[in-house]
Amino acid sequence: MRKQKDKLILVVEDDDTLRLLISKQLQRLGFAAQLAANGTEAISLFSTGSYSMILMDIQMPKVDGFEATSAIREIETKEKRHRIPIVAVTANPDKKSCFERGMDDFIFKPVMLPELEVLLRRWLPGANNFQNPAKSTSKSAT
Repeated sequence: MRKQKDKLILVVEDDDTLRLLISKQLQRLGFAAQLAANGTEAISLFSTGSYSMILMDIQMPKVDGFEATSAIREIETKEKRHRIPIVAVTANPDKKSCFERGMDDFIFKPVMLPELEVLLRRWLPGANNFQNPAKSTSKSAT
């Protein structure tokens, strides 16, 4: 089994600042992140990569999060891949639409470190074994 810090998470977010923030939070929790600025990039990266989870913004230019999720689910089916957790990253509280469109969970923007940690523990095997360095310092979480 790979070490938790070797787990790669695809972060799909069109806002540069939010994309950077989420990637830094993941690093702080011991995870690696690959970044995509839109759904088109996400589909391309997923087609050739291997990820533990996808954090998917909903509203993006070109291909939105719902369309990207649908395309990723089609690739999984066609290539007989295991189903990867896709988590909506959204400010919209319409959880039902996220689930109906093939997403597995959601997290609200702005993403806060404690909520992200809970989400990772919920979806990734072995995530209960990782250490959150933020808890061992007196500095505020990113």
